[in-house]
Amino acid sequence: MRWVSRVGHASLNTSLNPTNLLNILLAFQLMSKRFPFPHPVNETSARLVAAGVVVMGTAYALSGAAWVLLPLIYGFLARVTTGPAFSPLAQLATKVITPRIAIQHRMVAGPPKRFAQFVGLLFSSTAGVLFLLDLGAASRIVAGALVAAALLESVFAVCLGCIMFGWLMRLGVIPQRVCEECNNLQLRSTAGV
Repeated sequence: MRWVSRVGHASLNTSLNPTNLLNILLAFQLMSKRFPFPHPVNETSARLVAAGVVVMGTAYALSGAAWVLLPLIYGFLARVTTGPAFSPLAQLATKVITPRIAIQHRMVAGPPKRFAQFVGLLFSSTAGVLFLLDLGAASRIVAGALVAAALLESVFAVCLGCIMFGWLMRLGVIPQRVCEECNNLQLRSTAGV
């Protein structure tokens, strides 16, 4: 299947076939094994990353400057595939800012946070595709929804992607084995450990 789109004078010709998709999935799997997503995750760092998403997403939603979408999409892709290893925003949050905040940091389960990053990737990529299709207003609305979710995470520690993850586990869409440790971690964190 071929998809050809013309935006201005540029054209995008992408060939989608099973071999290309399989190679992409294998590359992501190899990167994930080499740079695993952390479990548990420092919630302070997660909230700081969300604050960065709020800043970038708001900048795009208000200005419509498409270049702002590039680091936003890249950041989500990097965090989904490699955790904080190749995300400049996550590196800043985990290595620079979080260690300087003198509070007792709460550790939370990693798999739901990774799922939330995937949802962010879907939203930011959708905003990018809508922009390329010359649907700027729709693109900015999607970015606004992403900002709203990131704002809930950064200010109130309400992770909508994590809530979705829990619902999908209860429905059996995500197997319990994906996050067996989540239950134990939640028990430990409520016990004050």
